[in-house]
Amino acid sequence: MAESGDYPLYSCRNCRNPLAFDSDLLSKAYKARSGQAYMFSHVMNIVLGQKEDRKMLTGMYTVAAIFCINCGHELGWKYERAFDPSQRIKEGNFIVEKLKLVKEY
Repeated sequence: MAESGDYPLYSCRNCRNPLAFDSDLLSKAYKARSGQAYMFSHVMNIVLGQKEDRKMLTGMYTVAAIFCINCGHELGWKYERAFDPSQRIKEGNFIVEKLKLVKEY
């Protein structure tokens, strides 16, 4: 569990499993199926799904779905590869849907 100095943090809305620290938040300007999504440089307590190529608004990517390790709820995806060199900054980062998170202090 997070230490007292590691708050605020983001947790799974379904089971309150800690997922990411506020310091890992890179952007709130992303869109997902359910609406707004956040990009994180690091997330914890997740399981990666199979990699797949997916066409998105900004191009083609290889992504892997991410799931809460505790409850199995699908949270978003990890950018594994960007086909467009101008989008490679996203590689290795995680997108988590806002509606699937709760911010805890």
